[in-house]
Amino acid sequence: MIAAPRSYDVLLVEDDLADALLIQDALAQHSTRNLTQVADGLEALEYLRDPETSLPDLIVLDLNMPRMNGRELLRILKDDAALRAVPVVVLTTSAAPDDVSDAYHQHANAYVTKPVNLEDFEAAVRSIDAFYLETAAKLPRT
Repeated sequence: MIAAPRSYDVLLVEDDLADALLIQDALAQHSTRNLTQVADGLEALEYLRDPETSLPDLIVLDLNMPRMNGRELLRILKDDAALRAVPVVVLTTSAAPDDVSDAYHQHANAYVTKPVNLEDFEAAVRSIDAFYLETAAKLPRT
């Protein structure tokens, strides 16, 4: 007997509409992915703290955004007892060693630099999807 595909909720925190569309397209290959996109850290916190919204199974986070950037949001997420267990993958253009180090010190689960090449970009998103949403056990709902 083949198991039914598992449904996953992904929160994409990304202000670049072109990148957001590429990520959506790469995840759309799986109909079991429910993707919500917000443009910055403040919108992400509003979404995550809304009592009507269930927590996502994965947060994909850009670092460079207006109002509240990804660095600030990551710090808040990992300091919040209700949110810290949600896996966060930083997906950003920065390959700066300080950004990578800071993200891991703030307990990011993974750090992926956005490839410039379209095929490589889609492959990176699919690899995040395959690991976090197909291979790794997802956080049980409480």
